[in-house]
Amino acid sequence: MAKIIGIIVVFASVLGGYLLSHGQLAALIQPFEVLIIGGAAFGAFLQANPGSTTMHVVKKSLKLFSSRFTHTFYLEVLRLLYEILNKSRREGMMAIEADVEDPGASPIFSKYPAVLQDERMTAYVCDYLRIMSSGNMAPHELEGLFDMELASLKEHLEHPSHAVTKVADALPGFGIVAAVLGIVVTMAMLGEAEQAALGQHVGAALVGTFLGILAAYGFFGPLAGALEHDAKEELNVYEAIKACLVASASGMPPSMAVEFGRKVLFPAHRPSFIELEQAMRGN
Repeated sequence: MAKIIGIIVVFASVLGGYLLSHGQLAALIQPFEVLIIGGAAFGAFLQANPGSTTMHVVKKSLKLFSSRFTHTFYLEVLRLLYEILNKSRREGMMAIEADVEDPGASPIFSKYPAVLQDERMTAYVCDYLRIMSSGNMAPHELEGLFDMELASLKEHLEHPSHAVTKVADALPGFGIVAAVLGIVVTMAMLGEAEQAALGQHVGAALVGTFLGILAAYGFFGPLAGALEHDAKEELNVYEAIKACLVASASGMPPSMAVEFGRKVLFPAHRPSFIELEQAMRGN
């Protein structure tokens, strides 16, 4: 909701100020300027990124209007880890083999659909539970493996924000390109068109600069920032999972292991100690 309000505020402030200054709204409607700027920016984006990045950025951008990284989601992740670690402690690591081999059919994972729907996060949890069940890796070695994967995951999660940032940086330049082309058209008409027509073409050229700068700093720049924040929140959940599993591998009881993970979570939506304790008792 905050992002939608932000977009409305940008439009309302810019267009409202323009109209209150007796500007003509029709003068801002320049589809060919939009074509030049938008087409050039999209083409540059395609050149700079792998083919899979386009759909990845689109999907991530659409999901930003409602974040899944909430208090409820954090609590669900911690409850899942507690339950699976508690079962392994009571019945042995081999008892959770069926759960990690087929999470979709697991009675434990099925209780937490928000986690189960995230295939990458589910695979992340299951992979390390398999490693822990082998019993051949020391806790510090397990932590080192976590760190290597998290470094790779960080680069992957932050790629959409980096890609959009480059587009935002380029948009003012493409706005200038559109403006220059508009001036070229205007200069070619000197001596042939009336003064009013020349003024309209100069105005259209200036709108190109306006659109490029507005798109960069009013929309694509904030979008890149939102994507970066979303990536940090997602990575934070993986770091919390790491803290839980490393603590468990070090011999901590499940209730204490998930407390390690809770402490890693960002404070904004982190469950309290009492809330987590009540959730575990509910299990």
